[in-house]
Amino acid sequence: MEAKRKMRFAMVCSSNMNRSMEAHSLLGRAGLDVQSYGTGTHVKLPGPSLHEPNVYDFGTPYSAIYDDLRRKDPDLYKRNGLLPMLKRNTSVKLAPQRWQDNAGDGMFDMILTFEERVFDLVVDDMHNREQRLLDTVLIINMDVKDNHEEAGVGAKLALDLCQKLEGADDEWEEVIDDLIVAFEKQHKRKLVYNIAFY
Repeated sequence: MEAKRKMRFAMVCSSNMNRSMEAHSLLGRAGLDVQSYGTGTHVKLPGPSLHEPNVYDFGTPYSAIYDDLRRKDPDLYKRNGLLPMLKRNTSVKLAPQRWQDNAGDGMFDMILTFEERVFDLVVDDMHNREQRLLDTVLIINMDVKDNHEEAGVGAKLALDLCQKLEGADDEWEEVIDDLIVAFEKQHKRKLVYNIAFY
């Protein structure tokens, strides 16, 4: 009997810091094949005021960002949760990655975004890539507020959704509508999806 192929999942938010990383961490611990990305121009984290965000380039190691924030104001960044978040991130991967620069990372079966603007950017990017293999990729958006508590809730929902999709085998295209309706009913969350090709 042929071994069942594991699905590959991508979790995508704006900065590859909170929502996508919380989901990446949880899905990875559950044994799923997962990567995570951001779609922004830069990685932006809250600063001492709304007008003074901390801005970093994608590829800056999480440990370097952690050290920078700890040097700037350890009390503020511990209190607002950034230092614990960055500590978690360092245990998952080296640095935030940008979705638009990920073509070399291979194909994904499902891409989950956590806000509509990010979903639109991922869909546009996939439609603008050269489609050579005509392998399908499912892109789903589930809106999750960008705070630590909601990221935790969103990660659990992402895990449930990915496990349901993986349970559908290679037949997901036939059952996706029913799967999404059942998920929305169970979790009281609206999902939007699109299909693109590699």
